[in-house]
Amino acid sequence: MNWYRHWVIRLGLQNRPRIRKLIVGVIGSTVILFGLALLILPGPAVLVVPLGLAILATEFAWARLLVKRGGAAWKSARRWQWKRRQEPVQSSLGHDQN
Repeated sequence: MNWYRHWVIRLGLQNRPRIRKLIVGVIGSTVILFGLALLILPGPAVLVVPLGLAILATEFAWARLLVKRGGAAWKSARRWQWKRRQEPVQSSLGHDQN
């Protein structure tokens, strides 16, 4: 977040929260909309949509909450996938016992 504060100060937006929120909202929303378009078009939508949310999370509490929930869901899915890999696979492949 240090880079963010640096740019806010450099652009003189530390005393103009409405303008700062407007700029962040427009940029973040544009990135999210581009990411949603990439769901249909070929491209890395899985990376672009969270990037847009991260941009919005610099100014908006609801976006921070979504980022936290998304991170928790991602960890849960990874744990589930890891547990699933640890279970022994029972495949018959034509060797059924009658």
